[in-house]
Amino acid sequence: MMKFKVPKIELSIPKVAVILIVALLCAGCVETEGTEEKVLHVVFNEGPDTGGSLDPANGWTGWYVHQAGIYETLFYYDADMNLKPKLASGYKQLNDTEWEIQLREAVTFHDGTKMNADAVLFSLNRVLDPSNSRSSEYSFIKDVRKTGEYTIVIETNDAYAPLIASLVDPVMSIISPNIVDANKQPVGTGPFKFVSFESGTSLEVEKNPDYWGGEVKVDRILIQYNKDSTARTMLIKSGDVNIARDPLQSEYSALQANPDMNVTSKETLRTYFLYINGGKAPFNDTRVRQALSYAINRQEIVDTALEGVSGIPATGIFTNTMPWNANDQIESYEYNPEKALELFEKAGIAKGADGKLYYNGKPFTIEIQTYTKRAALQPSAEIIASQLEDIGITTTVTILDSAALTENAVSGNYDFSFAAWSTAPTGDPDYFLSSHYLSTGNYASKWLRYSNPRVDELILEARGETDDEKRGELYDKIQVQIQEDAVILPVFYANEIYALSSDVEGFVMYPNEYTIITRDIGFA
Repeated sequence: MMKFKVPKIELSIPKVAVILIVALLCAGCVETEGTEEKVLHVVFNEGPDTGGSLDPANGWTGWYVHQAGIYETLFYYDADMNLKPKLASGYKQLNDTEWEIQLREAVTFHDGTKMNADAVLFSLNRVLDPSNSRSSEYSFIKDVRKTGEYTIVIETNDAYAPLIASLVDPVMSIISPNIVDANKQPVGTGPFKFVSFESGTSLEVEKNPDYWGGEVKVDRILIQYNKDSTARTMLIKSGDVNIARDPLQSEYSALQANPDMNVTSKETLRTYFLYINGGKAPFNDTRVRQALSYAINRQEIVDTALEGVSGIPATGIFTNTMPWNANDQIESYEYNPEKALELFEKAGIAKGADGKLYYNGKPFTIEIQTYTKRAALQPSAEIIASQLEDIGITTTVTILDSAALTENAVSGNYDFSFAAWSTAPTGDPDYFLSSHYLSTGNYASKWLRYSNPRVDELILEARGETDDEKRGELYDKIQVQIQEDAVILPVFYANEIYALSSDVEGFVMYPNEYTIITRDIGFA
């Protein structure tokens, strides 16, 4: 039976509530004669946020139910970003627009239903349905059809090389065709089966004894969701949880020094960056955008807002863990205020006697809009504002909810918008490049007001190129060009940090952020 240690500290009312929740969750731990149930206690910083839905085809909910080990996809990326089959056993390209996918046999859903071609078609078509909010992301798919009990063919409208990678996204999770309520009773093929869910608070899963992938090491997992990094840190330090995601950055060294704990950190696929409104003067001038990038001291942001542990300064839009990145080939905007002022002057922005920068006879002002869902956004935005003030730009930071931020961006009512994206959740560069740099892309056209015919040409060519080496060369060219155009300013790459009790084994960090709970996690 797990014993819990309570630290001798003064607890605020919110922290008392956290401890009470933990106690209630742990009340389910049982020990019968001769056996001991292996229960893993985990605290994450966020969970499903779509009104209590657990349907993987609903927005980004798939990430959270995938994290819990309930659902799986046809393909996946391992910890080293190698594309591999999961519920698929293989694939082959039949011609420019048709791909045959062979499915793994002898796999059953948690409700006993066979995982076969019918189940896969049922799952994929739920996402392709025009009523699905993310269906437009898969508009390149023309048809999905069954050609055998364990074989399907996906046909695209045009040649589309990233097809297989696109099936990695958790929105394409394979669910039981006999599911009763996908929102409240998830039924997948993963190593863990759904037990219960308290929206915004907790999720409980239990071992799938019939898991196709092999033995599952723990009997149950109790997942808490808590946005307070102080509370998460307290829980792992007190021993009330075995795994804590994103503990306090200031506690990183102390946690590392604790002999009863293991701390692991890895660069993710997430980039924090600034959108620039290219439809508004003077931001429609490339020299101004480049000057702004030179004016940002990325290392200071990492050292201050992230306390030197939760990220590294960014070069290009893709992180170093992304196999297709060209960070060794593109120009890095190293902090250079002198260069920034030189470019500003060429663009007609000059310093006045008061040391402030002026544009068209008026003080040059910038508003940075951001949101608070990710803790690093606001402090980082405030440091960027301070750095721009230092060079003479009057700068403010405005905190909005995501809906208001999007509304302002689409209407053109913004200067900078500071955001955090996993730029390659499918492991392929087309996901982000097509939406943000292709002139018809949603963010390129509605947020950035960006259009570069040469970039369009390269993106479309890369989509149809199935030779990886040639594709890589095309994406290198794209990254060089968009770095020069500077319509998005990469700031830093996020590091994911986990603190684990020393008796936890089999935990592996994946860059994608949605592969966390696996069958291999257990106790030493």
